[in-house]
Amino acid sequence: MPNQISPIDRPTILVIGASGLLGRAVAASLFREPSLTLLATIRHPQGAGAKLLALPPENIAELDVLDEPALERLFETCRPAAVVICAAERRPDVCERDPAAARAINVAAPARIGALAARFGAWTLGISTDYVFDGNAAPYGEDATPNPLNIYGRTKLEGEAALLAASPLSCVLRLPLLFGPIADWSESAVTSLVPAVVASARPGADAVGMDAWAIRYPTWTPDVAQVIRDLTLRHLAGKSVTGIRHWSSEEPMTKYDIAQRIAAALGIDASLAPITQPTDATPRPYDCHLDAARVRALGIDYATPFDTALRTVLRDAPQAR
Repeated sequence: MPNQISPIDRPTILVIGASGLLGRAVAASLFREPSLTLLATIRHPQGAGAKLLALPPENIAELDVLDEPALERLFETCRPAAVVICAAERRPDVCERDPAAARAINVAAPARIGALAARFGAWTLGISTDYVFDGNAAPYGEDATPNPLNIYGRTKLEGEAALLAASPLSCVLRLPLLFGPIADWSESAVTSLVPAVVASARPGADAVGMDAWAIRYPTWTPDVAQVIRDLTLRHLAGKSVTGIRHWSSEEPMTKYDIAQRIAAALGIDASLAPITQPTDATPRPYDCHLDAARVRALGIDYATPFDTALRTVLRDAPQAR
């Protein structure tokens, strides 16, 4: 059906950090929504992630989220009705090595964006993580007490508080391990296992150890993007969407389980060895399952089966072409 809403009348949704794993999916979902106008920001136009962002040039703006004057100019120019913050440092090991840089993007940036959004009357959705919990008392509702084990979890928890304090029209969506269409294998902790799984199937290869201790709930980014779209539309319809919300798939698995499913999807006989004790240099929680009942009670529910989504990723990955 043709779009009957004038572009002048369509609210602008600003997606900050649209070239990343989640940002691309969110931007694509909002761009398809005929009642909205999308503006998606990218930091490196020539980056692999940006090149996968299939949007017209007029829907893309170059932005370093840490550049405060540029951020303010962008808000002045586009005057968004809603903002989705996908820019983040989400690699725990990187956060441990450079806590100051992690805090700059995970804490200070959401605070600035929230303050600008409040000035312009825009609703803001910030993305957080299940790593705000210690993993000892799953499932976790929104009112559960956080206890992050690493700097990544701590900076994301601080970022939640900073955003919610900066704007009364803000919402935090906590998410688990994400996977989706990728720019390269390393972009997700799911697909980052592919090279090792493939290597283990070569003749004479040694078995590859895989974590069989920590439980994860890998969640498909296009599903998350539809959740974010629905929450955005709910706000624009005058229904309150503030505070903390949780979203997660309901398929528990360890990295060892994921590796076995990758091997099955590729049709290879991988040599994998389960590691039943935590070995990561950066502390990670055991089971941070997020209880998403509160969002599902709104009639929002998307659940692409893991194996179905995995086959899509493996088929479409740039390295597979």
